Amino acid sequence: MRSTLSVLNFLGTLLALFALVFLVPLAVALLYEERAVIGFAAGGAATAALGLLLRLGTRRYHGELKPRDGYLLVTLIWLSFAALGSVPLLIDLPGLGFTDAYFEAMSGVTTTGATVLSGLDLLPRSVVLWRHVLSWVGGMGVIVLAVAVLPLLGIGGMQIHRAETPGPIKDFKLAPRIAKTARLLWLVYALLTAACFVALWGAGMGPFDALCHALSTLSLGAFSTHDANIAWFDSPLIEFILALFMLVAAMNFTTHFLALRRGDLKLYARDPEARWLLAWILASVVGVSVDVWLSGSYPDFFTTLRRVGFQLVSVATGGGFVAANYARWPAFASMWMLLLSCLCASTGSTGGGIKMFRSLVLIKQSLREMFTLVHPQAVLPLKIAGTVVPNRVVYAVLAFIFLYFAAIMALTFALLLSGMDVVSAFTAVVACINNVGPGLGSVGPDRSYAALTDFQTWMCTLAMFVGRVEIITFFVLFTPTFWRK
Repeated sequence: MRSTLSVLNFLGTLLALFALVFLVPLAVALLYEERAVIGFAAGGAATAALGLLLRLGTRRYHGELKPRDGYLLVTLIWLSFAALGSVPLLIDLPGLGFTDAYFEAMSGVTTTGATVLSGLDLLPRSVVLWRHVLSWVGGMGVIVLAVAVLPLLGIGGMQIHRAETPGPIKDFKLAPRIAKTARLLWLVYALLTAACFVALWGAGMGPFDALCHALSTLSLGAFSTHDANIAWFDSPLIEFILALFMLVAAMNFTTHFLALRRGDLKLYARDPEARWLLAWILASVVGVSVDVWLSGSYPDFFTTLRRVGFQLVSVATGGGFVAANYARWPAFASMWMLLLSCLCASTGSTGGGIKMFRSLVLIKQSLREMFTLVHPQAVLPLKIAGTVVPNRVVYAVLAFIFLYFAAIMALTFALLLSGMDVVSAFTAVVACINNVGPGLGSVGPDRSYAALTDFQTWMCTLAMFVGRVEIITFFVLFTPTFWRK
């Protein structure tokens, strides 16, 4: 009980800090004299009040968190941030129910980019910006931001860092203190976002569009300011810039920091995840382009290469932007892109899915098992980039992948039971659990999630949440061992 109250104490502090984020769209609403001022003022006030009440009500339990407390805190933060982030949407968008508002906010903070909204071009600018701000905050992980301020609060942050950090390598630090590490990663994240904004503005986007898309691009959030998404701009240069920064966002941000600090781009070549990410995407762009071109979808190969190149990078990295209706492409092309979204994002990136590191571990473990069947007495350590991966990490990866596919199967069958067709159900779950956004069928790139029933919407919301918190972090809460003293 005392441990849970300590978690609530820290959650209260984070909610009070999250209330400050509401000031950004509130300022925009005031600038443009929009009625959305009411929603953001109410949302910010409610968030601050709840945070302060939790903080003051549990002040006696302020102290160091135990390792397992991090898992509970991660879960509560994502759920509460999405709930409070939905308040302005409920107030400022008449007719939007709580189910859809919570879905939209969860889609933002998990950087999924799936939407139930339409008429984006006519919405208040502050509301449009709010969706992108939620994605940007969620992009590097709310917990990493929390770790950055832990020294100011007198609470150590390594436990939470281990609970939230994507991927199996959790103890790598750029700096001696985890708090400084978090600040350095956020600095890189902010600098890359600024660079993307400048590039998009220079390529012809208006400043507001450029800002919103820069926030979504580095967070791999998929939200756009237009219903037509990136197709609205119809610009090869804009598509190239977005694809480039989506690839950057799908790589490990520690690699970006070290490359910037040392001025050594060779670090990317020595990063096995970056190498395999680029290799898989390059080979897939060529292969899928040939498949789509032979199907007659576009008049010439270069047009095909442009459309496929951007769309494949967008889906594979988890960016989720749409510049072409890939649902009309051959089934192989669209399903292959969704498969890549399961595998391509790197550890420590803003992407979702299994992550490239786990994919490499799974492949090498499979090869090692086959080798030991032939040579049962052989001792063959599993290595990645010349470093031996401990067996405990290998076992953790296998457990994660089992739970990952079990979650996909369970949620898919739940949607099938609700009456959704098999293509829509399966691709909706894969797109949500990988934090991609659009799927196929009734949730395809030319449609939204608005047509789903409340039950189907909640299943997709659960998929987004489970995918963002790395599955095990959530499922461990349902084990009796977690709740025992």
